[in-house]
Amino acid sequence: MDNPFAPPSDVEHRPAWSPLDEHLWHSCDILADLVEGRLDQRPLVATRARLDSGERTLAVGPGQRLTWRAAGNGSYTHNSVVAFGGPAFVIGSMVGTALGNSARRRTAALNAQPRWALDGAGEVTITTRKAHFGHPTCWLDLGWNGLDAIDLVAPDVFQTTFRNINDGQHLTAQLHTPWASLIFVLAALTAFPAHPRLLGRGWLPPHFEQRCADMGRPCRPAARLVLNNGSV
Repeated sequence: MDNPFAPPSDVEHRPAWSPLDEHLWHSCDILADLVEGRLDQRPLVATRARLDSGERTLAVGPGQRLTWRAAGNGSYTHNSVVAFGGPAFVIGSMVGTALGNSARRRTAALNAQPRWALDGAGEVTITTRKAHFGHPTCWLDLGWNGLDAIDLVAPDVFQTTFRNINDGQHLTAQLHTPWASLIFVLAALTAFPAHPRLLGRGWLPPHFEQRCADMGRPCRPAARLVLNNGSV
């Protein structure tokens, strides 16, 4: 499976300590408390998201939602022009109309191809039961048990497929957030315990714990704890 933490080919070294590293460090701390049954000892995290009884907020941060979809259905308006006048004017009008129709046809065909479309930016709330994307018009609740597929396609990109409760259609969406690894592990532990990225510890950069120790920021062994049900 591809390593989402692999640096670009033209980059030899990662920064000494990045904001993403900070989020990963806190993700390990949260997950370690989760599997060891110590979440009640963590401070409460404020959120605007609606919570169900017994649901606990684990992290909150900025994010963006993207959906894999087409911008159109391939249709376009075909113009027909009847021109009166001299031959040059009539021919010019016909050529212009034909070029316009051709351009609209190409644009419509292009818009019919699915692509990642940005829905909006908002606040991401991660709880023990779901990831909530807050937005006035494109909010999203991703309950762990309601997801059909998950992956961590980039260090800060969680991708999932699920069934839309409104029309029953399958949707594929991404949350771009520095908490992507935390979201992935929580979803995997709940509904995808045999996911290869979970079993292979591919949600963390290679040697992350050693790097944290070298930086004077010892990291709790969340990857081992997750796989061993709280035992190191």
